[in-house]
Order: sequence, then structure tokens, then C-alpha cells
Amino acid sequence: MRVETTAALVAAAPAAATFSVFDENGQIVRITYGEQLARLHATAAALGELGVRRGDRVHVSLDNRQEFLDVWFAAAHLGAILVPTNPRSSVAEFRHVLADADPAVTIAGEDNADVLRAAGAPEPVIVGAGHDARNLAAGGASVPVAPVALGDPAAILYTSGTTSRPKGVVVTHANYLAVGRAVAKHMSLTADDRWFIALPLFHANAQYYCTMSALVRGASVAVSERFSASRWGTQAARLGATLGSLFAAPIRMILSRPVSGDEAGLRAVLFAQNLSSRAAAEFEARFDTRLVQLYGMTETVLPPTINPNSSERRWDSIGPVLDGVDLVLADDAGNPVPDGQIGEITVRGKPGENVAAGYWRHPQATAETFDDGVLHTGDLAWRDADGFLYFADRAKDMIKRSGENISASEVETVAATHPAVAECAVVGIPDPVYDEAVMLVVVLRKGFTADFGEEIRAWCRERLAAYKVPAVIEFVDDLPRTSVGKIRKAELRTMHESVRQG
Repeated sequence: MRVETTAALVAAAPAAATFSVFDENGQIVRITYGEQLARLHATAAALGELGVRRGDRVHVSLDNRQEFLDVWFAAAHLGAILVPTNPRSSVAEFRHVLADADPAVTIAGEDNADVLRAAGAPEPVIVGAGHDARNLAAGGASVPVAPVALGDPAAILYTSGTTSRPKGVVVTHANYLAVGRAVAKHMSLTADDRWFIALPLFHANAQYYCTMSALVRGASVAVSERFSASRWGTQAARLGATLGSLFAAPIRMILSRPVSGDEAGLRAVLFAQNLSSRAAAEFEARFDTRLVQLYGMTETVLPPTINPNSSERRWDSIGPVLDGVDLVLADDAGNPVPDGQIGEITVRGKPGENVAAGYWRHPQATAETFDDGVLHTGDLAWRDADGFLYFADRAKDMIKRSGENISASEVETVAATHPAVAECAVVGIPDPVYDEAVMLVVVLRKGFTADFGEEIRAWCRERLAAYKVPAVIEFVDDLPRTSVGKIRKAELRTMHESVRQG
């Protein structure tokens, strides 16, 4: 029985159909499924000559480029395990992943090879400028391909580490297949669709929702080397995209840029994280599209909740539970909470099938998070009478003030509506009397100054209970973020400590 790995899905598609489209220095380059199959076989042969065998880890640290896809699919063909990382990681960040994953080979670009060497990586195989970018896909003699099982690890995806050191989430071939089929079904994907991938390929979003759903339907992907807020719409149009996937922060960045040319009309755009109704309406009108909010984690693989791909979608909701997902909003004892009450999002599933297999070489963390088939997300939400869920906060972002729970997300939502606030984030900081105080960190809109601090606090006071009003307001030029736009709240707390001690 043939296992439907990514490599097998490429082989099963019509050879003449377009698989990927790239804009290389102003020239559109198209790769058909047949060409992609040849590239993955050649890349597998090249990796084999480097000694890669079944179960070995293949570290790839590249921007969004064709070679990333070649290596991903070639690793699956060999039964090896893909380990993708952010090419702009620091030496310390690379060193952590390299020590944890222990890869047999590293594939990198010329621009980050020295950083990887300093981190102790195997001598990187370089692709890109100054090197023949086709060398890796030129291959050599064929190598024996070991049998691959659906439950075998296909990738180790390292979490963004906003609150702790990144852990490697083990994703199996069955996981990839399950999320591809689920998203393709929900979004009514056909072979004529084309995802515009502007988020990084090393991240779960681009792999799970876009690439995998395209592969299971024989559709295509249009790939931008890096996200560009000013060119997102024109790139999507130039590359013939019909679908997109973003986070809320990139959407706000796109809306802050003027129209610079003919922009795409997309039939739908997936997004995650908070977006105001005003911003959602503006984005939908500008791109003649439908925004579909979802909720998901690297560990959940499938998005446990997603809005209807119809006019019934709600911008402020993370959507109803996805068909086939067993989700429970649970209290501290693991019991279901009634509608309207906040509980932790827990997902029942079989590790390695409809949720991730666990954490690489971290059995204790795996046992705690994947507790007897119950994935504890650490995220809080509530459900309305219509079955729509609403994100409340990360459990770790709940601020405890004198026995009262304060949702950082609630305060952020209120503060963000002030005319002076472009973006904001809320964290808890130590308070000698009340345990924790609320700190609001603000990026101001152009034309406003820090003098608006008291006005912003008054704005919050009119709309929030007194104990939720920010005690401290700090102003910054930019919020520290991960590669996909998540705010690094630990850095905001550290910033406050530095200011206080300074």
C-alpha cells in the first residue's frame, strides 16, 4: 500500500499541471507537478549521497524559495525528517535547535551560512546567489528508498518560543495528510485554486493550510520570498492567486500602505489573531474577498475552529469547531464549561494522526501537553449559543490582580480602539500590593505623541472596570515579534524591568 507522503501526492498529480509559481527578479517562474517530481527525486539522490537515510534529520534554513519545497518533499521520499528554521535566527537560537534535533545535514543560503557555522551546524550545503541553485536538485545516482509509514515523523517544527525555549513539535505523514484534506474540504479547494504564500514556509501555517491543501487537490501555490506589506496585493495579482493566509498584524500592515497598482481579488483569506471590524471590512472591500478567521497551533495540526467559508463568518470569532474535531472548553478539573463561560481549549485526538505526535526528545513536556489523548492548548475561549467560539486569552497572559483575573486580550481590544493607538499589547508586571499590575505597551499612529498617555488611560477607564485599567503605559516604535507576527510578551516584561531598574 502506497503511503501518501508529500512526495507521493506530487507524483499523483497531473504532470503538466502547475504546482508552484515564483517571482524571481521580476520574472515569473512556473514549476509543473512533473518538474517538481523530477526535482524531488534529484534532491533525494543528492541528500542520499550526503549520507541521509530514513529517520535522519534534514535541517533547512532558507527563505521562501523553490529549494525549500524540493528538500521538504525529498526528505519525505527518503523517510527522513525535515527540520525547518527561521534563516534569520541568532547563533543562540540555531545552537538550541541543532543540539535538540541533531541533524545529519544543513541546507542554507549564503547569507546565513556563517551564523550556522558559528552555531555548530554541519558544514552547510549552500543554495542561492554565488552557487548553482540547481545543484541540489541536479542530484546524482538514485538511492534506495526505505518504506515509509503514515505514523513516521515527517517534520519537527519548532514552536516560536514566545514564553519559553522552543520545543520541536513532531508532525507525522498522517498529520500532514489530515490537515491538507480538512482545509481543502472546508475551503472547497479545486485544482484551479492557487494559494498565495507570503508567510514563511518554515512555519506551520504555510505548510499545513496552504501547501498541504494544495497538494491533496492538485492545486498550486504562489510563493513570495518574503512578506511585503506594500506589495502583497500586487504580488498576489501578478502570481494569479485565488486564496491567501495571513495573521492579523500583517493585515494591519497591508492596510497602512497605499494601493500601489493592480491588486488581487481573492475568493477568501484565512487569518488568525485579533482584528477589528473596521480593519476587516476595509480589507475585504480592498481585495474583494472574504476573511475567514481560524484558530490553530503547531501542536493541534488541524485548525480546531474555523469560520464558515460563507457570509455566515464572523470577524470577531475564531469560528465553530471544525468538522471531525473533538473540542472541549474545560475548567481546571477538565470538566466542560457551559456556554458563555471561559474555559481552556482542549482537543481530544490520537497523537500522530489528528494532533501532533508530541515533542521531540521531551517526554515530560509531551506527557503534560498531550495528556492521554487530550491536548491542552493553554488557550482560553468561550462559546455562544450559536456554537461560535471567541478567544479570551492565553492562560499565561491572564493577569492576576488582587484575586481578580484580567484578560490581557480584553484590555488590548479596548485600548486599540483609541484613535492614537496603531498597535498595542498588554502584560502583567509585578506589584508589591496587588500581586500584578496591568502594563499597556503602545505603538502610536503618526501625528500622535506620548502626551496622549493619560487620554488613553481615561479612554480605558470609561470602558473597563477600574481594576482592569492600565497602571503603566509605555510607548515603543515597534512591538517585538516572532517571524509570523506573534508578540514576544516576555520581552515587554523584560523591557519594563530594565526601565524600572535603570
